[in-house]
Amino acid sequence: MRSSRREFVKRSLTVVAGTAAMPLYHGTLSTAEADDLDRATFYKSPCRFCGTGCGVEVGVVDGRIVAVRGDDASPVNAGLLCAKGYGLAEVLYGEDRLTQPMIRNSAGALEPATWDEALNLIASRWTDLISAHGKDSVALFGSGQWTIPDGYAGLKFMKAGIRTNNLEPNARFCMASAVVGYLKTYGIDEPSGSYDDLDGADYFFLWGANMAEMHPMLFNRMQRRRQADPGVRIINFTTFGQMTNEGSDENHLFTPHSDLLLANAFAYVLVNEGMTDNSFITNHVNFRSEVTGSDVAIDMAAYTAFLADYAPAMVADRIGIPAAEIERLARMFGDPSKNVMSLWTMGVNQHTRGVWMNNLLHNLHLITGKVARLNNGPLSLTGQPSACGTCREVGTFTHRLPSDRVVANAEHRAEMETLWSLPAGTLPSPADSPLTHATAMWEKVAAGDIKSIWVSCTNPYQTLPNLNKYVDRIRSSGAFIIVSDIYPSASTIEADVVLPAACWVEKEGFFGNTERRTQHFAQLVNPPGEARDDTWQFVEVARRMGFGSLFPASWDANLARNLYNEYRSCTLGTKHDVATYDDLVASRGLRWPVIGGVETQIRFNSTYDPYVSASAPDGIEFYGKPDGRAVVWARPYEPPAESPDATYPFWLCTGRVLEHWHTGTMTRRIRALHQTQPEALAYLSNADAASLGVSAGDMVRITSRRGTIEARAALECRITVPDGMVYVPFFDQSRMINLVTLGAIDPQSKQPDYKKCAVQIERVA
Repeated sequence: MRSSRREFVKRSLTVVAGTAAMPLYHGTLSTAEADDLDRATFYKSPCRFCGTGCGVEVGVVDGRIVAVRGDDASPVNAGLLCAKGYGLAEVLYGEDRLTQPMIRNSAGALEPATWDEALNLIASRWTDLISAHGKDSVALFGSGQWTIPDGYAGLKFMKAGIRTNNLEPNARFCMASAVVGYLKTYGIDEPSGSYDDLDGADYFFLWGANMAEMHPMLFNRMQRRRQADPGVRIINFTTFGQMTNEGSDENHLFTPHSDLLLANAFAYVLVNEGMTDNSFITNHVNFRSEVTGSDVAIDMAAYTAFLADYAPAMVADRIGIPAAEIERLARMFGDPSKNVMSLWTMGVNQHTRGVWMNNLLHNLHLITGKVARLNNGPLSLTGQPSACGTCREVGTFTHRLPSDRVVANAEHRAEMETLWSLPAGTLPSPADSPLTHATAMWEKVAAGDIKSIWVSCTNPYQTLPNLNKYVDRIRSSGAFIIVSDIYPSASTIEADVVLPAACWVEKEGFFGNTERRTQHFAQLVNPPGEARDDTWQFVEVARRMGFGSLFPASWDANLARNLYNEYRSCTLGTKHDVATYDDLVASRGLRWPVIGGVETQIRFNSTYDPYVSASAPDGIEFYGKPDGRAVVWARPYEPPAESPDATYPFWLCTGRVLEHWHTGTMTRRIRALHQTQPEALAYLSNADAASLGVSAGDMVRITSRRGTIEARAALECRITVPDGMVYVPFFDQSRMINLVTLGAIDPQSKQPDYKKCAVQIERVA
C-alpha cells in the first residue's frame, strides 16, 4: 500500500505530515505532459467529495481537466488535499462513462435513445401514472451530492408542480439524526461554530468519527493545533481501530451501541462533581424529557435524578471502559480552563437512537457552557459535498421546505406559495400527500404503491439497508425505474431509463459544507457525449408535464444562477440567509447567515451573529427556540436492535476506507486509489481468525438473518477490530454489504443503523 501511495504522489507533490498513515499533499497532480501542463489555466472550485468543502484549483487545457491542486486561498484547507481530492483529475474520464440516454427495450436490454425520446417517455409515463393512480404514485430520490440548483429544481418540480411530498435524498441515510438532533436541542439546524474552532480548542473528543480517513483535512487541522500547543489532546472513542487511532493521543474502545451510556456517564460526573456552568444553565437552558413519547418539561433536579442510573461504576462494564477512565475523561471535558470540541459522524448518526446520542453530546456542551463560544462546541461532520447546503438548507426531504421550513406547518407552506407566486393551497400538506421517508419510500416502491421512482446522483441499490427486502419485489411490482448518473452502477442495472449526467465542473453549481460555507463553481469543461446536468433534466421533464411556469424559459441562458437567486430569496430573514451570487463568485465561499456580505463565524453569539438580540444575557441567544433557550434532554440507554448471540456470534460494522468514497462509483475509476484498495476486505482479529481456521487472504462467508456475502479476510493490518467483530467497507459493488445489514431505523430521524448487526462467519472451502 505504501508503494502505491508513493507512486500516486510522483508528479510535483509534496507529502505533508498528517499521520504516518494519512498523508496530505501540496502541489499539482497532473495527468498531462509537462508542456501541456504549462498551458493550463486554473480555476477555483470546491472538491467534489466529502462535506469538508476543501478548495481546489482545476487546471484546464483544450477543454479537458489535466491537473488539480489544493487552493492556497481556501480558508478550509489552505492548499492541502487528501488522496481523493487529487484524484479529481481522473473522476470525469473513466472509460465506462455514461454518454447517452438509454431505454430498456421489450427484450430487457438497454438501448441508446435520444434525449427527446427519454424525456418524453418519462413525462408521458408519469402523467399517465398520476392520472390513473394519483400524484403520490411517483417519487424522486436525490442526493447530498446534488448542487443547490439541482436540489432546488427537484424540490420545486415535485412539491409545487406534481404536488407530492415523495421527495427524499440519500442524506436520510447519513445526516438525518444530526439534523433532528440540532432541531430538538436548538430549534434550528446546523452547527453553531465553524472550522475556526479547530485552531483554538484544547481538547478534541471524537465520538464515532474516523476523521483521519473520512475528514483528513480537519484531522490535520487538529494535529497542527496540537503541534502548536503540547497540552492539546485528541481523544478518540471508537468501536474498532483505524488510521485515526494513529494520530490520536488516547483511544478508547467501547462496546457497540454503548455510547448512550458513555455520554450519560460523562454528564453524571459533570453534574455530581460540580463541573457545570450554572450561570449558563440559568440563562440559556431548559430541561426536557421525552422518554415515553410525551415531551415534558423537567428541572435540573429531575435531570440530576435521571443521571443517577449512569454513574460510571454502574455502567463501565457495559461500555467496556473502566470507571476511573470515564471519570478522568469527563473531568477533562468539564475543566473550565479548557476549550472543548466534540466531533462525530456516522458512528453516532447511523444508530437506532442516533437522535438521542446527538442530543446527549449537545447536553455535555450546554451544561458546561462550552457552546456558541469561540473554540468550543459540538460539530457534526458531513459526508457529502452538499448534504448541508442542498438537502438540509434547500429542504429536499419529504417533510421539509427551504430554510428549516416544514411541510406540516401551514404558515411555512403559505410563505413558500407567496415566494413562488402559487395559488394558496398549492403545496401539499401531510394530509394531502403523506410524508414518506427514504426506506418507507422504497418499501412503497416494492409494494407497488409508488409506481415509478427517479433516482438522481446516488446509488440506492448499493446503499439501501437489507437490500434483499426490496430487489425482487421491486422487479415483480413492475415499477418504472429512472436513474440519472455518470457511471454504470448497481442501480443503473435495475433501471428502465438511464440518463447520462454531467458531473462537478461540467456544469455550474453551488455546494454547502459542514461549517455552513456556501461555495460556487463555474462550468469549466463540457460533459462527454450527450450527458446533461441534473437540473436541466428536471426542468425539461417538468415543462413536458405542463409545469413550465415554475421554470421560465427566460432563465435558460443562466439556469443555475437564476435558480440560486430564487432560492436565496427564500432564505432572507430566516436566519439562514445565504450570500449573493456575485459574492460567492468572487470569494472562496461564505458561511451563512450572511448579512450585508458579512459571514457568520459563530452563531447564537452577539459578537459574531447579527441575529442575536442586543439584550441577550451575556450575548448568547439560541434563537431557534421561541424563548431563546436550548434544551438539555434526558435520554436513556436503549439496547441495540440486534446483538450477537449463539447463532450469530459476531458484530458486523460497516463504513469506508481512506481511498474510496461511498459506493466507489467515482473513486474506483481513479487508477491509484483502485489499485491501492481494489476490493472490500473482511477485517478480523487474529484470535477470531485462528478460531475460524482463517488465514489472511482466505475467502470468508458473512451471513446475517437477512443475507450473505463472501469477502477476502484481512488480519490486524490498517484496520484492527476487537475479538468478536468483523468490519467490511461498502465501496465494492461485487461484495455489497448492504445485503447483510439490518433495516432498523431511528424512530425520530428514520435513519438506518448500518453500524452494527449480528452475523456468523465461516471460511469458504
